[in-house]
This record gives sequence, structure tokens and C-alpha cells, in this order.
Amino acid sequence: HLIGNLKHYIGAVLGKSGYVRNRPAEFADKHVARTDLLLRIDETIAVVQNTLSSLSRDDLQQVFPEQIGAQTASTEQTLIHLTAHLGYHLGQINYHRRLVTHE
Repeated sequence: HLIGNLKHYIGAVLGKSGYVRNRPAEFADKHVARTDLLLRIDETIAVVQNTLSSLSRDDLQQVFPEQIGAQTASTEQTLIHLTAHLGYHLGQINYHRRLVTHE
């Protein structure tokens, strides 16, 4: 879900990467090999880094090309929202990791 979110909003919407999101599949794919997941994460990091490094200050002030939750916001505000969303889910992942590993 996080990979699809970032590749869509940052990669496709801002970076024009051509990525096509399949949100239902993000939740349906239950048996992803660790090596495949790590590769997908690395690819997503590269997409995010390349896209963000290409943005100017003026780009950040523009209205984000797609609404999230029926809200219009600047690109800068949308990136803050995406960061909070990422942090929220990373916290959930870490919580579940600790439950499974008994840490």
C-alpha cells in the first residue's frame, strides 16, 4: 500500500513516471517474497528521490494536480500529508514487527 501510494502520488502524478496504481491489489497481495519486497522498496525510494530532487520552489507552491480525500492543496501541503501517511503506517509495521518478534 505504501509503495503504491508513493509511486502514484509522487512518481506518476508529480514525476510523470507512467505508473498505474492498482489499489485493491495492494491489499490483496499477501505472499510477497522478502527479496521482491526489498526490491520494490528500493525502486520506490529511487522514484521518490528522483522526483523530489527535480521539483523547484515554484513547483511546491502550485496546486497538487490530484485531490486527495476531495481536498485541494499545494504540492508542498500534499507532500507533508504523504509524509504523515507514510509515518503512520511505518509505525503500524513496527508495532506488528515487535508483536511477532516479541521485542
